[in-house]
Amino acid sequence: MTNPKKWLRITFSCPDKITEAAADLVGIISGVGVNIRPSKSILRNEISGYFKLDAGDKKERDKESFTILCKAGRELVQLFKIYNLQQPDLETEIIDDQDWATSWQQYFTPFEIVPGLVIKPTWEEYAPEKDQHVLEMDPGMAFGTGQHESTRLALSLLSSRFKMDRDKLPGKVLDVGTGTGILAMAAAIFGAEQVTAIDNDPQAVDVAVANINLNGLDKKVRTSDSPLNDIQDSYELICANIVHDVLIAMAQDFKRILVPGGHIILAGILQGEQESNILNIYNKLGMGPVQVEHEGEWTGILSRSTG
Repeated sequence: MTNPKKWLRITFSCPDKITEAAADLVGIISGVGVNIRPSKSILRNEISGYFKLDAGDKKERDKESFTILCKAGRELVQLFKIYNLQQPDLETEIIDDQDWATSWQQYFTPFEIVPGLVIKPTWEEYAPEKDQHVLEMDPGMAFGTGQHESTRLALSLLSSRFKMDRDKLPGKVLDVGTGTGILAMAAAIFGAEQVTAIDNDPQAVDVAVANINLNGLDKKVRTSDSPLNDIQDSYELICANIVHDVLIAMAQDFKRILVPGGHIILAGILQGEQESNILNIYNKLGMGPVQVEHEGEWTGILSRSTG
């Protein structure tokens, strides 16, 4: 009789500011999925990494698990040191293959990410209230569906822009670094006529396409892995939830393709020096701030082009 496949799950608490880096590191080490879910503590998340165990008997499996734990621990200690943070406490559990396939689902239930927009997984039922829109998104083995503050800020500003002038909605929207496609889909739901979602990661584009099709938005939203500097169309609204350095590098291209009077939403920016730097550079390029929002240590900016 063949022994059922086993997995080692390693879970730890992580400060929000390095959650993405820590999750990426665990994903690289494991070669499979990573779960991220909000922690009970403010500005922290719980990360779970899953590691396939090849050993058959318990003694060899325990030895293999210890080796994996030591490797993951060493790598995480180095990462946390870079940010002058105390090394995380790692919790471990051996789970069966069938548990791995569904254990993360308990952490993902319908939630209203911004007023009027609900995110729900396919396995949950949800009856929307009046004026509520629902986006159906399955997180798979890694969450990219709106738990992070920068995504919520971008969606909040996106909603604000579409409520700002109901008689002059942005018809053409560009979502740069689309990831799961959540901003692009929200723009289509809020009223955009045509949305283009680009990402330089082909895997991210595949995920976005799947989500767009799942929500029946393929007539309004198209995807591409074209780089920003290849984009020649003009847009009335641009969304970019990336990171500070990339937003700086892309600023000139954004100015080039944003129509006079058009708006741009920038997120993935830390409060303080990064926020000040972005505001200064974009203001000099004629894209001054209209609305600035904060959540936790993150900043979201809605700016308008003056021409």
